[in-house]
Amino acid sequence: MPEIKINIFKDYLSGTPAYVGGKSKHEIFTSAEKIYKLSSNENALGSSPKAIEAIRANVHLLNEYPDRTDERLRQALARFYDQKLSESQFIATPSGSEMIDLTIRAFMGEGLECIASNPSFQPYFMFAKNHGAHTIDVPLTNENYSLDIEGILSAINDNTRLIFITSPNNPTGTIVTKHEMDYLVSQLPDHVILIVDEVYHHFVNDDDYTTALRYVRDGNQVIGLNSFSKAYGLAGMRIGYAYGPEEIIKYIRQLSKPFLMNTLAIEAAAAAITDTDFIDKTRSHVLSERAYLYDELDRLPIHYWKSQGNFILYKPEMPEKDFEAAMLQEGLMVRPVGGFGAPGCIRVTIGSKAANRAFIRALHKILMT
Repeated sequence: MPEIKINIFKDYLSGTPAYVGGKSKHEIFTSAEKIYKLSSNENALGSSPKAIEAIRANVHLLNEYPDRTDERLRQALARFYDQKLSESQFIATPSGSEMIDLTIRAFMGEGLECIASNPSFQPYFMFAKNHGAHTIDVPLTNENYSLDIEGILSAINDNTRLIFITSPNNPTGTIVTKHEMDYLVSQLPDHVILIVDEVYHHFVNDDDYTTALRYVRDGNQVIGLNSFSKAYGLAGMRIGYAYGPEEIIKYIRQLSKPFLMNTLAIEAAAAAITDTDFIDKTRSHVLSERAYLYDELDRLPIHYWKSQGNFILYKPEMPEKDFEAAMLQEGLMVRPVGGFGAPGCIRVTIGSKAANRAFIRALHKILMT
């Protein structure tokens, strides 16, 4: 009898590209004496001191299993939000990316669709494909990378379940205004949930900005997505959270596994969220250094976009990979974002004062030669 071969692989997984994150310092090679990592939007001031203290105080517990659920962290989040939301409206996960995947798992499947807008964070597209779903790209419009609200609304059909918007957006640094958000939320059909990725909201100084909180409190089908990686300086701990309508969050929580988050991450996040002094210092640093960089960049022949995040998007007059290599020779790690849907562009984190001044010196050298 002829051999019967049964294909047990899912076709839609075969062509899904892996998300390629920014490199660590250990992965790069340069002759420069000092390396400044400006490629991953990490906190230039380090980590929350309260989080570090909590980690040290709980290291002796590593032989024991962590909390079975995220309940203690949810309680801490409810206190942080001044009880404007109940603890049952929060869910914590090992990173914001994990929350994106969890939400897609909860609502997406073969034949279903979500909407995102390039340039953007690519897991919206990748994770949906991993579950047999399709992401409709409604690109940001014009040179200012504005959200195409009418384009998004026109793309909604009976198969649409989720809409992802990021504000401030990665990698452009642009925001969705209150008026735009009000209009978008008011037009959404009942079968669609809006996910507002607001992980960079601590760095916004535009009065026309809004988070998802007001829409969640008003009972809309909106989820706010957050992370402890950026402002709190806990990227290495991998912890994030979301908030939304109780019924929706309860539904998503059914997918959570027991002992999902490690002990140190739980303790660090619960402590960090109370560290208002560190957040104030981080925000002040980013805003002042962002202003410094704008002043310097305005004197140079390079196109850039003013940002509401802790990073700035640039378009140098040379191929992005060549620019990355030239910067690396000067000891600066930067991030090409062609893979984010912004070909020819480079995203650079607002780093320490020393790092930002080294970046400006390198720019002078590279652009003027």
